[in-house]
Amino acid sequence: MTTIDCISPIDGSLVASREALSPQAADAAAGRARAAQPAWAARPLDERVTLVKRAIDILGQQTDRMAEELARQMGRPIRYGGEYGPAKERTDYMAAIAADALAPMVAEASDTFERRIVHEPLGVILVIAPWNYPYITSINTIVPGLIAGNTVVLKHASQTLLVGEHLAECFHAAGVPEDVFQNVVLDHPTTERLIAAGAFDHVNFTGSTAGGRAIERAAGGTFTSIATELGGKDPGYVRQDADVDAAVETLMDGAMYNSGQCCCGIERIYVHESLFDAFVEKSVALVKGYRLGNPLDSETTIGPMAHKRFARIVREQIADAVENGAIAHVPVMEADDGGAYLSPQVLTNVNHDMTVMREESFGPVVGIMPVKDDEEAIRLMNDSTYGLTASVWTSDVDAANAIGARIETGTVYMNRCDYLDPALCWTGCKNTGRGAGLSVLGYHALTRPKSYHLRKKVSA
Repeated sequence: MTTIDCISPIDGSLVASREALSPQAADAAAGRARAAQPAWAARPLDERVTLVKRAIDILGQQTDRMAEELARQMGRPIRYGGEYGPAKERTDYMAAIAADALAPMVAEASDTFERRIVHEPLGVILVIAPWNYPYITSINTIVPGLIAGNTVVLKHASQTLLVGEHLAECFHAAGVPEDVFQNVVLDHPTTERLIAAGAFDHVNFTGSTAGGRAIERAAGGTFTSIATELGGKDPGYVRQDADVDAAVETLMDGAMYNSGQCCCGIERIYVHESLFDAFVEKSVALVKGYRLGNPLDSETTIGPMAHKRFARIVREQIADAVENGAIAHVPVMEADDGGAYLSPQVLTNVNHDMTVMREESFGPVVGIMPVKDDEEAIRLMNDSTYGLTASVWTSDVDAANAIGARIETGTVYMNRCDYLDPALCWTGCKNTGRGAGLSVLGYHALTRPKSYHLRKKVSA
């Protein structure tokens, strides 16, 4: 039997330990989800919507628990209060559009023919969730998946074991049947075996590019649909006509919030040469004002990374950059322990030969480069194997649209970043993977089209 442990980045203590399901128990869980799905799909849409919204309302009554458990499990400071706000925003939006998004697409309704396309649930959905935004990344699929009539099996990351349990408690308390939404603890071999056996009709995976490849290999030949949101190296571009103060405030928050552990966080910034010095000076001053410390302390603004091995990767990237000529502007902070507690860093004199500008950092570091014009910025933004989001700072909407059309990315922002709009499709390209989360397209990704061609009158 495999034991899955959650070790706190605060002090290395054990937060939770759970036994992974045996192969037989895992098969049984998948079987229960399969058996429960037809009855769940047969319930009226309004009833499914009501139960799902009720679950999120229950979650909203437990925000203190959410914030404290997140701090203990993955290090986010309690001052930020958990993830209920975006969870409710996304749930409310997906609930509001459900009837229209899932309505039949009618091609003809005449005396002679009925021709329509209906959206049928895929069946059983496996959600493999990450630890960095453990509630809202799960909810992105759980909410529309259940509303559309699927059953959902949630496998959460070991770093956030308690989140899966908390979500299950809320959904079951709301009246969602236990077999319709299940939280399970699985090891990697069992997960891959279930996928390879066709136990699921759809797998949604958020995590590393290597992890996404493993999921695709496991599903090979099963025709199981796969949605992946993988690594990112998201750029920001500050044009000559940008509001520098607004750009600094938002882009630095996008780079450093959650200790930089965000798939759509800002990891590299390109600034027009006329604004470069001012942008760097203001950015460094802002980051120097952060307080690194215990996330359970309300004064802490940046906590430890989720695990010391993640911090080690970022330290290695910073050291490599400095060794090759980069300038590190933020002194080591008092709470930096050489382990999970890592000082945030702003680097200049960087280039794309450095790993910190090429490989995903997933930590509180950002490199800033000057550029001459839009052409250079576009070239550098596209010089990446990843493509999740890009942030353009300008007062010219036409310029933002023109630049956006040429950036290889899933989402283009103007004058903001690091935000997921539930009305828009959350997707990526290149090594960031493929998928369609939230929006009306999120429902289409969790259902299959079924066509009806009904001829009412047949000539003699």
